[in-house]
Amino acid sequence: MEIEYTGRQTILTKKLKIQAEAGLASIAKLVGRTASAHVFLTSEKYRRIAEVTLKTRRCNLVANCEATEMEVSLHDALAKLEQQAIRHKQRSSTVKRHPKGVLAGIKATARQSDLDATLETKSTKPVVRSKSSTIARNHSENGTARRALPMVVHSFPSKSPITEPHIVRSIDSAAMRPMSLEVAVKEAALRDRDVFVFRDLGGQALVLHRQRDGRMELIQVP
Repeated sequence: MEIEYTGRQTILTKKLKIQAEAGLASIAKLVGRTASAHVFLTSEKYRRIAEVTLKTRRCNLVANCEATEMEVSLHDALAKLEQQAIRHKQRSSTVKRHPKGVLAGIKATARQSDLDATLETKSTKPVVRSKSSTIARNHSENGTARRALPMVVHSFPSKSPITEPHIVRSIDSAAMRPMSLEVAVKEAALRDRDVFVFRDLGGQALVLHRQRDGRMELIQVP
């Protein structure tokens, strides 16, 4: 197994390397000797951190531990990495023990059992017969059966919705000063208003209304 070491603010002693090689040698028996490992040793004030990364053809395992002494943190990281390797080997051996065809057969059997359970549950439910079906069955037994006609039922709301009118205030539809009828017609056309309210020179309130045929209707306000 290829092993690389990286020390961050710490000295890689021979004792630490022997400890790491011994732990990784036992792990190599589980994952294979073609794997590669990288050991990171870091010192931060009173913290000693050991991180071991193991790369194989099928997976990557990482273990990180922290202690007040580097030997302790390295020991814990190797132990944790070994547990991960054991779990990975057990999982891979379980998959190998069941070929794809066997797994497909197991899944198909499970789906069939679920379908049978569903059908059995539906068959055990009580059948509720409506009054119309009971009457039709009685008529059929008496020999006077009639063909059932489809019935369409419409439901209407109890209260019809009332649409409230939308009121918009307008200032351009009324003239602010008295004017003659000719000027009022021109002003309504200029403002593009179908309804125009104004006062004539005598103070009478008048309303101009443009009809659908385009003619202007003059309304006198009493």
